[in-house]
Amino acid sequence: MSKIKAPKFTRLRKAASKLRTLVRDNSAIALTEFAFAAPITLSMGMLGTETAYFAISHMQMSQIAMQVADNASRVGDSALAAQVVTEKDINGVLVGAERLGEKYGIFENGRVIISSLQVNADGGQWIAWQRCRGAKVKNSKYGTEGTGADGTAFKGMGDPAKPVTASAGTAVIFVEVYYTYDHITPFELFGEKEFQYEAAFNIRDVRDLSGLQQTNPVSPVARCNQYTKDLA
Repeated sequence: MSKIKAPKFTRLRKAASKLRTLVRDNSAIALTEFAFAAPITLSMGMLGTETAYFAISHMQMSQIAMQVADNASRVGDSALAAQVVTEKDINGVLVGAERLGEKYGIFENGRVIISSLQVNADGGQWIAWQRCRGAKVKNSKYGTEGTGADGTAFKGMGDPAKPVTASAGTAVIFVEVYYTYDHITPFELFGEKEFQYEAAFNIRDVRDLSGLQQTNPVSPVARCNQYTKDLA
């Protein structure tokens, strides 16, 4: 009788031994833990990356606004007593903005508006000229070229409580940058948020304030009724 049951008991003992070995085996614990932790770790990493990119994009748009205003306030033919500013000069400033914001698609997803704020014949403020570039459909929130040409109703640009104004015989270059943020990870943490930055610089030298001059050959005019990422 015992000889008949021996093989069965042997198989049971071997199965029990293998079970005990399996219970003590921890060689796959790390892989199992990684399988559970990987999605969480990856998600947190992408959220961190998105947040950092969002903050850097904010900073870059702010820098573009300041740089464009600064550059536009310096351009002109310094060989003359009163600097003449040409369409080519302003186009060069916009190309500079393109280089600064190339990584962010500044003119694909945004718009740069340059305005020359001056004093009109009645002593009021007016936008003597305005140039724009960018595919984003956005107009200046303060007015288009010619706003405030007569009278004193137009108070300036910027914060209505303390607007930026120009002094007689000079001009202020006022720049607006509008940009629609585009996420870089699957997480639309911030959505399509619009950035808006402004900067203003007084012109550096005595300038011909009669308006932008044309060059020969003729340079493209970055008119504000054009919505394109390229200069026309």
